[in-house]
Parts: sequence; C-alpha cells; structure tokens
Amino acid sequence: MESDASKPQTTIEWGLLGQSIGPRIRLLRNALTARSISASAPYGLPTGSLTVLALIAANTGSSQTALARSAGLNKSALVGIVDELEARGLAARDRSERDRRRNSLSVTPEGEEVMRTLFTAVTTNEAPIRDALGQQDMTLLLSLLDRAIEAVQEADG
Repeated sequence: MESDASKPQTTIEWGLLGQSIGPRIRLLRNALTARSISASAPYGLPTGSLTVLALIAANTGSSQTALARSAGLNKSALVGIVDELEARGLAARDRSERDRRRNSLSVTPEGEEVMRTLFTAVTTNEAPIRDALGQQDMTLLLSLLDRAIEAVQEADG
C-alpha cells in the first residue's frame, strides 16, 4: 500500500501569502492574458488592443492620457497601440476641437467589427469563470475588483 507521503501533492499551501491578493490576481491575469493573446493572434494586434478599442468606443473624444490611465497602461504603450489601430483603419485620431493640443480618438466601423469579434472570443475565454461563479458572484467580483482598483489608485495619488 502506498503511503500518503509518496503521493504527489496536487496543490501547495500559500504560506505567508495565504491572505495575499497579488499572487491570485497574477495567476488569473496570466491565464486570461494567454487566452486573450491566443484569441487576438489571427488579427496580429498588440496585447491590449481590445481594451483600448473598447475604452475608445465607450469614451469617444477622450484624451490619450485619460484612456491610458483607465487601461492601466503608460502613455507611450497606449500611443503604440493607438498607432497600430490607426494604421489598420480600426481607430481614428483627430485634433480636439476644444483643445488643439489634444487628440480625440474614435473607433471606425471596421474597428467596431473587430472589437465585437474579439470581445466574443474573450467572453468565451472567460466562460469557465462566469460558469463557476454564477451571475450574482460575477457581479460581486467585478464590483470588488473596481473598488480594489480605486483604492490602489487613490493610495497612489
């Protein structure tokens, strides 16, 4: 008979990290990022393109700085993504009518189509999480994540 000590351990203890948020967020982020990269690979778009397209579509006319902050990207990373989206005809950058120093961003009709297709793929990739949590817990998770993000942003000033 095999002893328990000889059986491979399938899970490990978190130890000091038992109540830590970071490692769990990192595991989830890594899994979702890998799936997102796979879903967007046929389009050859940079990582973060769906996020940037969705934020532009929901906030037409917003500044690149505001979008970068919302996307969790530094401004130069956002500009690189916007450059690529613009070069492919998925987004447009025009001078703001209110402030000529700013660019106003919008999503083109082709960009809308790509965004919706990518969103469907990403939503499919998130299905195991949604299925495991159910609608009520999923709504709660999103609310808690929003509050956590706000708290970190406020702490960072």
